[in-house]
Amino acid sequence: MIVWLASYPTSGNTFVRSLLSSYIFSNDGNFNFELLKNVKQFPDNLLFEQLGVNTDNEIEMYQNYINSQKIFNNKDSIRFLKTHSCFVNTDEFKFTDRHNTLGVIYIVRDPRNIVTSHAHHFQTTTEQACEILLSRQYLGITSKKHCLTYLGSWKDHFNSWKIFRKFNKYLLVKYEDLINDTEKTFLNILKFIAHLGRVKFSYDKEKFKNTLKTTSFEMMQKLEAKESFVEASENPQTGEKIKFFNLGIKNDWKKLLDKKIKENLEKELEEEMKELKYL
Repeated sequence: MIVWLASYPTSGNTFVRSLLSSYIFSNDGNFNFELLKNVKQFPDNLLFEQLGVNTDNEIEMYQNYINSQKIFNNKDSIRFLKTHSCFVNTDEFKFTDRHNTLGVIYIVRDPRNIVTSHAHHFQTTTEQACEILLSRQYLGITSKKHCLTYLGSWKDHFNSWKIFRKFNKYLLVKYEDLINDTEKTFLNILKFIAHLGRVKFSYDKEKFKNTLKTTSFEMMQKLEAKESFVEASENPQTGEKIKFFNLGIKNDWKKLLDKKIKENLEKELEEEMKELKYL
């Protein structure tokens, strides 16, 4: 069954994947970039191609989301998939269903910091980054390599995945907690996965310790400089990859964000930001 690692771009999804990959898919908890390949992205062209789906046909692709997940899914074990997609279930299009999905780990970040991070990462203005975050967007519109993915607005994205809360299959992970208290936050993630799998929680302390040590921000930067394989980030407008291992660029929005943009974000996203205690 699938556990989704869902997030809006530049919110810390790669950090969570690094932690999980190191702990679950290695023998000793020591991170290397190859381990990230164990947590694949969805939607993905390769899965659709196995079904003979034309990925240039948006409707045909959407109609086969469930079928493509069946290829990947294993009902006897937990499989992880990363996604930046907004969660959409309608009569015409279902993102997933209960036969394929076990639960979701949703990673969220202060939208004011996403704007400054996005502007720096993709070399745009904060005004442009703010406009993208507040409007409904697609990933991969002009990309030939990456699937068209409905991102929605930040508000749409955050609210859409909360549907899993009523089934007790939803864990909210704040980027700020990941950075400030990685140990406690990652323990909560592992406990949640054990809950979904209906198994008693236990963990390997030494492996856990190695995971935390080798996935620290500083360690990741050192590894990136040595490795030829670098996990790249997507430009939300084009879907193109940028060579940078993105744990979520560290920045202080209070020093970088124009007052008018800050006030606009807080007005448009007031309800969600209060819910998340960002306001």
